Amino acid sequence: MFSRTMLVLGLIFLYVPILSMIVFSFNNSRLVTVWDAANSPTLKWYGALAHNGQILGAAWLSIRIALVSATFAVILGTLAGMALARFGNFRGRTLLAGMTTAPIVMPEVITGLSLLLLFVALSQLIGWPRGVGAVTITLAHITFCMAYVTVVVQSRLTGFDESLEEAAMDLGARPLKVFFRITLPLILPAIASGWLLAFTLSWDDLVITQFVAGPGSSTLPMVIFSKVRFGVTPDVNALATIMVLLVATGIAISTVWMRLREKRRARDLQLAAAANL
Repeated sequence: MFSRTMLVLGLIFLYVPILSMIVFSFNNSRLVTVWDAANSPTLKWYGALAHNGQILGAAWLSIRIALVSATFAVILGTLAGMALARFGNFRGRTLLAGMTTAPIVMPEVITGLSLLLLFVALSQLIGWPRGVGAVTITLAHITFCMAYVTVVVQSRLTGFDESLEEAAMDLGARPLKVFFRITLPLILPAIASGWLLAFTLSWDDLVITQFVAGPGSSTLPMVIFSKVRFGVTPDVNALATIMVLLVATGIAISTVWMRLREKRRARDLQLAAAANL
């Protein structure tokens, strides 16, 4: 009884603020905490959002940066995770493990400041990057998102059954073909999870982005944070509601896909077992 009560209280603590934000996105009043019972609900703030160039531009910039950052973070993180999980105690393994996990435990203020100093030094030495902006934000996001992908992929490869790869190579498959036909499909859920995590972290980051952003490269968290100082308007609630719906839809689709995949795998195992009898 106590554990169920704590679970319910925890869910209420997490989701009631989100639900209240969704409800107030249909509020007719400009005050986000005052409900206009006479003229609500209304969709006018969704219409105002559609004509808010600042928020839409920042959202589109955040999406582009998150897509590029998550993709490159998955590629680099997968390679680093495979190196740490498969190559044993090679020279420099401790250094690689420390460098890939440092962004996770290091305060974001220190990470952002160090990356800003790095970009300034590179600009003075080789002339690239030219100032701070979307490019430096993307590079910074790849740096810290890669660490999370590495941990996810490495943990999946730690419990990986290597006998499947050995059987494929015994049948004449080359290492590259074994990777794409055996290893990659089996670790694909971990890679997908790492990509989604990296996308979310890049989309949501504020502290590091503020250090490496420049004029004309304000991401959505930066714009929303700047609005908080002068009062948030309900069109921000409308944008947040759309984001919640998109995330919920993505989670639902991925959950259904994973369940279908597990059912197909269980059916294939049953057919294989029946064929061996």
